[in-house]
Amino acid sequence: MQSRHRIFAEDLLLAAEGEDLFDRIPDSLVLIIFNKLADARSLGRCSAVSRRFNALVPLVDDACLRIDRVIPADGADGGAGADALGLAGAPRPRAALSHLLKAMLQAVLKPFAHCDAKSGAGAHGGKHAQLQHHSPAQVLKNFSSIRNLRMELPVSDVGTDDGVILKWKAVFGSTLQSCVILGGTKVERAAAGTHASVPAAAAAADSDATGDDSGSIPESFYTNGGLKLRVVWTISSLIAAATRHYLLREIVKEHPTLEQVALTDAHGQGTLSMGRDQLKEFRDKPLAAAAAANRTQVPACNMKLRYAPLLELSDGTRIHGATLVVIKPVGEAGGIGGGRKELDDFVADTFDGPFREAVGVLSKRRTYLLEMNGF
Repeated sequence: MQSRHRIFAEDLLLAAEGEDLFDRIPDSLVLIIFNKLADARSLGRCSAVSRRFNALVPLVDDACLRIDRVIPADGADGGAGADALGLAGAPRPRAALSHLLKAMLQAVLKPFAHCDAKSGAGAHGGKHAQLQHHSPAQVLKNFSSIRNLRMELPVSDVGTDDGVILKWKAVFGSTLQSCVILGGTKVERAAAGTHASVPAAAAAADSDATGDDSGSIPESFYTNGGLKLRVVWTISSLIAAATRHYLLREIVKEHPTLEQVALTDAHGQGTLSMGRDQLKEFRDKPLAAAAAANRTQVPACNMKLRYAPLLELSDGTRIHGATLVVIKPVGEAGGIGGGRKELDDFVADTFDGPFREAVGVLSKRRTYLLEMNGF
């Protein structure tokens, strides 16, 4: 058996003779390394290193693309945003809903309004600056074998005030299949070294015991604009998810090997998820786009709403005005009132950490059934 020193000496000799020692690593191991790297831009740089890397990079299974800036086709101003969401030139909705949609428009389009924030030439470079920008589809076009794709927007979609918590996760096929929204009007984090005085389940039970038992939503839900705020949360999250879904159409079409897609944001506010079955449906069925809008149409939906004036979690986190909304399209198999276990399992696994616990506690609260028209 050769000693380690002898092998090392031989390697030095081969290196001195000009042989690339990296060529000894088998392709299968290089692909494992590339899959661990995942970052699409870094992989693109690797493909320029050598012919071998250039041939291997397109074969990776996993890719992650962080989008630095998003340039909307119609611009980032409010008027173009209204066109993108189908508000301009569309039939006028009810006055209250119209007011809410206009009020939240800028918040919904927030990530798309930052198209030039990270480029000095962005604001003044005009068309030339946009020509230098590569779309996600262009960045990914040379990856021929992607199975798992994760994309990340630079900022969250829906603007919120300090202390407010809003998280959502939506599953789409050719259209919306389900959406879970968790919100709270104020979140208080426990100081380091302190613990909640009562477990979350006990806190929820106490709140139930003292709450309104008449079957109606507690009065605290309506005070200080609470109802309007939750309407904005729900519609904003659905529009954000539908807009992300529309952005994926070209990528899904050009990458038939995809089995899992997640489109998130840097702040972790929302996630659009598509699995193998959803991707197949997306390819097979025509996408229903909203009228004059760069987003997928949201169908008429049933909603389950659960509310707690205060949740105190086991780690000491306190969520005021905690609200859980579970949304399924009307008539969808496994929707509200059907396939309950599957739906409950999906809801329970939506979020991680303390928010997973919050969902579990809210899921035991009284349920209020609501309906929403498509838009």
